[in-house]
Amino acid sequence: MSSAASGEKHVLFPIFLKLGGRRCLLVGAGKTAEEKISSLLASGALVTVVAPSATPKIQGWARAEKLVWLKKKFQSQDLDGIFLAVLATSSKAVNRAVFQEAQQRGILCNAVRDRSYCDFYYPAVVRRGPLQIAISTAGHSGALAQRLREELEREFGPEWESWLHWLGEARSSLYADPLSPRRRRTMLRRLASRKTQDEMFRRWGLLPNPSKR
Repeated sequence: MSSAASGEKHVLFPIFLKLGGRRCLLVGAGKTAEEKISSLLASGALVTVVAPSATPKIQGWARAEKLVWLKKKFQSQDLDGIFLAVLATSSKAVNRAVFQEAQQRGILCNAVRDRSYCDFYYPAVVRRGPLQIAISTAGHSGALAQRLREELEREFGPEWESWLHWLGEARSSLYADPLSPRRRRTMLRRLASRKTQDEMFRRWGLLPNPSKR
């Protein structure tokens, strides 16, 4: 199916975004907002929440000064200085108004419950330390994205975090050596190969040793 037939004018551009120190706005403070806020806080974003009321968890984050909660309805000036906005309200009118204002200001926006007002979609994510595998259905089926995430979580277990850290250290050592670019590329590919991975997993006791079978 083409992107046009699926409701998208263009193919989505996949990206992993650095939000550390950037101001992000959440409009709405219910249960739906909690998960989005949690991921933003984990990314180091400076989060402001605008909503007349909030869940106990969000109120707790505000008391702990992990975010700023503005206890009121949304106003256009709430978007001043904002880099990214997430709309977690059940009101289509509010979502539309905030999205239109964000569009005029060039602010990336996502309405959690309405793909019509989205510049981007939240993927289902498998996280293993530095490794992140993101799955998107462009808002067509969150249930399918979650199912695929669960399948990938079984395939890529917690041991992959240690493996990625080891690869990072090995890469740094290679770049510290006076190797030719060609030799370095060959070594980097060898380090990331399935053979080397299996050897390391066996050394860590994560795979059976063929010699002992």
